[in-house]
Amino acid sequence: MTEAMRQDGIRAGRLAAEDLARNFGDLHAPLGAHEALVAADRCYFCHDAPCVTACPTDIDIPLFIRQIATGMEDAAAKTIFDQNILGGMCARVCPTETLCEEVCVREVAEGKPVEIGRLQRFATDAMMAAGEHPFVRTADTGKRVAVVGAGPAGLACAHRLAMHGHTVTMYDARPKPGGLNEYGIAAYKTPNDYAQAEVDWLLKIGGIAVETGKALGDGLSLQDLRDGFDAVFLGVGLGGVGALGLEGEALTGTENAVDFIAALRQAPDLTALPVGRHVVVIGGGMTAVDAAVQSKLLGAETVTIAYRRGQDRMPASRWEQDLAATHGVRLMFGVIPQALHGDDRLREIELAYVGADMTPTGETQRLSADQLFRAIGQKLETVDGLALDGGKIAVTGAGRTSVDGVWAGGDCASGGEDLTVTAVAEGRDAAMDIHAALTQGRL
Repeated sequence: MTEAMRQDGIRAGRLAAEDLARNFGDLHAPLGAHEALVAADRCYFCHDAPCVTACPTDIDIPLFIRQIATGMEDAAAKTIFDQNILGGMCARVCPTETLCEEVCVREVAEGKPVEIGRLQRFATDAMMAAGEHPFVRTADTGKRVAVVGAGPAGLACAHRLAMHGHTVTMYDARPKPGGLNEYGIAAYKTPNDYAQAEVDWLLKIGGIAVETGKALGDGLSLQDLRDGFDAVFLGVGLGGVGALGLEGEALTGTENAVDFIAALRQAPDLTALPVGRHVVVIGGGMTAVDAAVQSKLLGAETVTIAYRRGQDRMPASRWEQDLAATHGVRLMFGVIPQALHGDDRLREIELAYVGADMTPTGETQRLSADQLFRAIGQKLETVDGLALDGGKIAVTGAGRTSVDGVWAGGDCASGGEDLTVTAVAEGRDAAMDIHAALTQGRL
């Protein structure tokens, strides 16, 4: 163990550059051509396939796997992109183990599903590597649409609108487009700057201008957008992070998991990225797992995820939980943070055990902690003039908000799961509804 590893506090350089490069390599090696054929041959090509029903974007999974099996990788990619223009990213980050693969007939019968996610990546990567774009923009309609938020929902919406001939201006608060794909997903899931490569490829459709550094309330107003464009789509995500509400929360070492993940994703040199020796993550979703695993990969000695409910209630899938455990992350269930202890910086966290009804049992435990990440959910920043539902923008149908001419989708909109693939589906469907409204004179 190095001297840096033995010292308390948040430090950079706990591991050597070669160790970090190995730790943050591709989580799943891509399938080779022969491996893809073998994997595709396991598919029964079911009629009325349950995997299609389980896919939020309704990809014709048996068809694209059959196309791979017959050596038609380009056709397979087109089948995927017809429904999900971010099919490459979704192949990497979707919880396929709880979606398409969970209901695969092979999984039900044998406990081993067809590797749908890896096959999807095989097909989409081949087309993107060739630089091909499978869609051609139709004639310009003269209609202009503003898309606020360049994450999965916004990108899917913009692409589908541009494909139908509308001119799109996309705004994003961050320096680069991509949203959570760029800033909020574990680096080992999308290495080699894949998120930006995918954005660049998507923009080849034409008709989409991207303006960064602009957000609602900071350079943009909903009213101005409504006045300046024929329609508006909001895919702004969830910006605010909930607080623990404990004394000492301002101590050095206490921060939001999403900020840590974003900093890691944008770090040019991981040896310069500080991490604690003893890290505790509060939360139970995929953000909590991503923050915890990456802390361990950066060289943290102990990492603990503390979740308030039982393991069966944990939002992160069992596969993600197992991933954390295999990387040495300790999972604690039925605990809530009760107190933070320290002087100039965080030293310990005190956890209280709770029952199923969240009532404290009276038992507590203290853990050494020089770094604490909050991963307890995000909330919508206020959007003036729009009705809310459960802290999100209220929508009906294909993303229609309470304001005429304004649609919303993705994490900021009510309904659906907070998944990349769900955001893509909502952006795509909103685009088709906007297109119908624009071309039928309803706007």
